[in-house]
Amino acid sequence: MVECNVIMKIQIIGLFSQSLDNYFSTSMMRKASEIGAASFEMIDLRDFGLGPRNQVDDTPSGGGDGMVLMVEPLVTAIDHAKQTNPDAKVLLMTPRGETFKQSDAQGLADEASGLIIICGRYEGYDERIINWVDEQISVGNFVLTGGELAAAIVADAVVRLLPDVLGGDQSAEAESFADDQSREHPQYTKPADFQGHKIPDVLLSGNHAAIQKWRQDNQL
Repeated sequence: MVECNVIMKIQIIGLFSQSLDNYFSTSMMRKASEIGAASFEMIDLRDFGLGPRNQVDDTPSGGGDGMVLMVEPLVTAIDHAKQTNPDAKVLLMTPRGETFKQSDAQGLADEASGLIIICGRYEGYDERIINWVDEQISVGNFVLTGGELAAAIVADAVVRLLPDVLGGDQSAEAESFADDQSREHPQYTKPADFQGHKIPDVLLSGNHAAIQKWRQDNQL
């Protein structure tokens, strides 16, 4: 078994973060855990709630619909996560954040300092939480029920870039958005002709220079 020198601890704080357990125990995320490249911990925000009901949300100040995540349970959860990883970067998943790009994933992977990812829920969160946050991140111009899926997207994009996770240094470099703009060329496999739809002849030519040029020309 290959052992990595870098271990990235990823802690995800949310009301339903345990719903991600299955995802992080499959495919490349499982491999990352097995080789020591990354570890995952789901932290239940309600464990840090207030009072006998473990309250984590309240009505918005000034009135309005819905409920807002309270600042105190969020900060307590962050402090708890920092106890095992004091240098971790704290990310807040929010539609108001900067749109996450491949270069951002690469930067976080290169730092390898660990991540604490906060998942929003309901109508949002007490804005004062940003005083404990390093980056606010959005995964696109749309709204999800909660931040758990967004947190999984960020974690996946980062972890697959850690050493030895993909099994080759060039694999990630040739993928879509490696430079935040280009998209990978089209891919084909057998059969060469499927119901009249054929693989481009150049890919079957054996001419590696011509194949490389075709791939470069067909990147978007």
